[in-house]
Amino acid sequence: MDNLFDIKGKVVVMTGACGVLGETIVKYFAAQGARVVLLDLERTAEKGNAIVSDIKAAGGEAIFLPTNVLDEAVLEENRQAIEKAWGGIDILLNAAGGNMGPANVAPDQTIFDLDIDATKRVVELNVFGTIIPTKVFAKSMVAKKKGSIINFCSMSSFRPLTRVAGYGVAKSGMASWTQWLAGELATKFGEGLRVNAIAPGFLLTNQNRSLLTNPDGSLTDRSHKILGHTPFGRFLEPDELVGALHYLASDASKGVTGTIVAVDGGFNAFTI
Repeated sequence: MDNLFDIKGKVVVMTGACGVLGETIVKYFAAQGARVVLLDLERTAEKGNAIVSDIKAAGGEAIFLPTNVLDEAVLEENRQAIEKAWGGIDILLNAAGGNMGPANVAPDQTIFDLDIDATKRVVELNVFGTIIPTKVFAKSMVAKKKGSIINFCSMSSFRPLTRVAGYGVAKSGMASWTQWLAGELATKFGEGLRVNAIAPGFLLTNQNRSLLTNPDGSLTDRSHKILGHTPFGRFLEPDELVGALHYLASDASKGVTGTIVAVDGGFNAFTI
C-alpha cells in the first residue's frame, strides 16, 4: 500500500508563516519533502528570507512572498507567482490572524469599555484574512480537482473564553466557515477538495505572553486557571501541532472534511 502520508513535491502555502508557529510548521513540511511558500507582511521579509535560507540549507525548497491577506489583488499576484514557480497549489494553511488588547475586556472592565474599532479589526483579520486567501488560492485547487485547506481555529471556537471578546467572535466564526466551505467545495467541485481546521490549545507565544505571564516571567492567574483545566498540566509546544497538520494535509485524511481537530492537551474535553 502507498504511504498515505507522503507529501513529497506537494506545494504548501502558509499565510502568517513568519511567526513562531509558522516557522516550526513550514520547516516541518519542507523536511517532509514539500515545497513551501511563506506568505506574510512585507515587514517580515527579513525573517521570512532567513527561514527560507534555513530550509534550503537543509536541502528543502521554499520561497517567501510578501502579501496582505486582506488585499485580493495582492493575493492574486501571489497565486500567479506560485503557479509560475511550481505549477499549482496543493495545500493551504490559513494561519494569519491575531488579537489586539483593546478588543479584550479586562477583569476591571465591562462590555461598555470594549473598543469597537479594535474588535472590528480583529474580526476582519481573523475571518476575512482567511476567507480572501481561500477565495484566491482555491482556484488553483479547483483546476486540479484536488486540494486540502486547513484553517486555524482555537479553543474560542468551541465556547467563549473570558476577556477575549473580539477574538472569540472571530474564531467561532472560523469554525462555522470551515464546515460551510467543506460542503460548498465538495458538492460543487468534487470530493478531492477538502476543508478542515486545527484548534490549538494554549501555547506561550509573543501574541499572548502579556496575558499569560507577569513582567517578571511568572505565570498570571489566568495561566494557572488554564493549566488547572488542562489534563496535561502544561502549555503546548509548537511542534506538537505538526502531526495533526500533516494528517489533514495528506491523503491519510482523504475521507475527512469539515472537521476541527483539537490539539490542546485535553483542555476542550475536560470538565471537572
